[in-house]
Amino acid sequence: MAKNSVRSIEEQVEDLAKRQLGSVKYYTKTETINSEIENALKSAPSKSGGVGSNIPDIKLFLETSGMRRIPVMIEAKGKKGDFIKLTPDGEIDNKKKDGTENFTNINKYAVNGAIHYANAIIEYTESYKEVVAIGINGYFDESGALVSEIGVYYISLDNFCIPKKIGNYSDLSFLTKKNQASFIEEIDKAGLTEEEIEAKAKEYENEIEVKLKKLNQTMQDTLKISVGSRVELVTGMIMAGLGVKDKVAPLEISELKGEKGTKTNDGRVIINKIDSFLEERSLPQEKKEMIVNDLSRVFVYSDLWKPINGESKLKSVYTSVKNDIMPIFTSAKHLDFTGKLFNVLNAWVDIPDSDKNDVVLTPRYVTDLMAKLAQVNKDSFVWDYAVGSAGFLISSMKLMIRDAEERIHSPKELNEKVASIKYKQLLGIEKRSDIYLLAVLNMILMGDGSSNIIHKDSLTEFEGKYEQGEMNGKDFPANVFLLNPPYSAPGKGFIFVKKALSKMSKGKAAILIQENAGSGNGLPYTKDILENNTLLASIHMADIFKGKAGVQTAIYVFDVGTPHNEKQIVKFIDFSNDGYTRQNRKKSSQDANLKNTDNAIERYEEIINLVLYGKAYLHYFSEDEYIEDTISLEGNDWTFSQHIKFNTIPTEDDFRNTIKEYLGWKVSAVLRGEIDG
Repeated sequence: MAKNSVRSIEEQVEDLAKRQLGSVKYYTKTETINSEIENALKSAPSKSGGVGSNIPDIKLFLETSGMRRIPVMIEAKGKKGDFIKLTPDGEIDNKKKDGTENFTNINKYAVNGAIHYANAIIEYTESYKEVVAIGINGYFDESGALVSEIGVYYISLDNFCIPKKIGNYSDLSFLTKKNQASFIEEIDKAGLTEEEIEAKAKEYENEIEVKLKKLNQTMQDTLKISVGSRVELVTGMIMAGLGVKDKVAPLEISELKGEKGTKTNDGRVIINKIDSFLEERSLPQEKKEMIVNDLSRVFVYSDLWKPINGESKLKSVYTSVKNDIMPIFTSAKHLDFTGKLFNVLNAWVDIPDSDKNDVVLTPRYVTDLMAKLAQVNKDSFVWDYAVGSAGFLISSMKLMIRDAEERIHSPKELNEKVASIKYKQLLGIEKRSDIYLLAVLNMILMGDGSSNIIHKDSLTEFEGKYEQGEMNGKDFPANVFLLNPPYSAPGKGFIFVKKALSKMSKGKAAILIQENAGSGNGLPYTKDILENNTLLASIHMADIFKGKAGVQTAIYVFDVGTPHNEKQIVKFIDFSNDGYTRQNRKKSSQDANLKNTDNAIERYEEIINLVLYGKAYLHYFSEDEYIEDTISLEGNDWTFSQHIKFNTIPTEDDFRNTIKEYLGWKVSAVLRGEIDG
């Protein structure tokens, strides 16, 4: 028995699993389950981290009456200790500290390997966005009895590919026909908590930042690609790499052959793929032509397509985009990754502060905060007059869909509502063409086809209407306005606020702006705004743009459509300690540059409660950091510092302390002989 305890009995474990499956149709390691899944398993890095195919021991499908087909990947091991490897927090340990794959664990442990296969299917197929991963391990105990261990995990795109453990099973009978329905019910209960969603979002953001910084360094040092071309370059490549199911295949690295022909060079190959991608996304012709013309500047009319030793710079960049960036873009939902892309790729831009402030995009944790302050829900119509990469719209979409999922219980009605949210209830305007590209890409990734992202000057060209689709020409019924305006615009950007609010009859607005706009620098717009809108809160922000914009910002929250009354209580909050410690190192990851050192998540939640419900929710903040006061109708007394109350009336204790200090000084002076007693 001692010999058997150390020798792998993997084949016996496989045979045991097959017997437990009974009449269930399954595929062995030498059989093909279908071409799409097999190609995905071949395309993904192998279980040991190199090239070569991934080969699950057993493969099968779960099929529901509604034609839902869920792949099941089973990995068998046959030695004690080879079942599963977890982190100290109890999570699947498939990643190293730097975010890269831990192929040692993936190769050694049954559950870890099965989850690797599941992720490969989700990342490298179009048809399958949920997979069941099963690890089964067996060994002989000291008495000679066969001991088996089974771990069942559900991985889905909707769950950010976080493996969720499903039940505790002693055999595989839950996969048989009569038990599949109840097992799928268990799968569908495996949603994520808000804490898990936030943790995964930060993991994705950190991973994308690390990989973008690596790519940016290569473009800077090795390829010598100008900073001004990088955003369009990577944005276009992501479009080319996405493809459209059943219509446009994603661009493969092998298609970039380094040819020199005017119609066959690498630049033309990429721009043609982008053109096809946009065509099948049903963008209006003028929008598509504008994007293609703008991107042609870097793909066709630069020298980046020209081969050097048989390979163009475009191919070098696309190889990194395809292998490192695309898997993250296609596997994460509701995150403003293109905002991250813009900020990272412009890290070397050296421009005056006023311009620099205008192009730094708002961090996701701030756009989420502002959407919640504006009480976004499933029935909101949200617009942004300087949309940037659409970060505010993405945060809003996330809240709107979540609210719809919680309140609507009919699948048919829910699908209709989600479609309405994506196609009708979000609108953004952006003047700069390079940033407009980011917003279009972001909204395509979110699944709405960029339906209401408008390339115009919102001050002079936009009249508050839908500009495409079935709603074209009708007024957009906005009831939420979110904005981080260009601070170089009149009124530090408050000119945008005045125009947008003048087109709204009711709702909420949250504006992130240079704080001194509220102390007189935003006039006359701030005064005009109070004629039809009520200031509810003024939040003095932390240094959220550290190293990127040298301005102090504030969030001003408004009730739209109600003139401000001088008796109205306004909440002033000092949020300079938001719980994060920041630095701005170009080569550092987000984990290093943004650290939660003092209950940041809880502090952001408290700010929402304070603004919406009042001082009863003070916990992390002190009463010195929360003030309730009134303002004038002049529009020049909105900042926190203007409402700090200094107590100038001395108390009896102040008098006693003063006398005590005086007598102490006098006694010392007499003893030193400096004065007569």
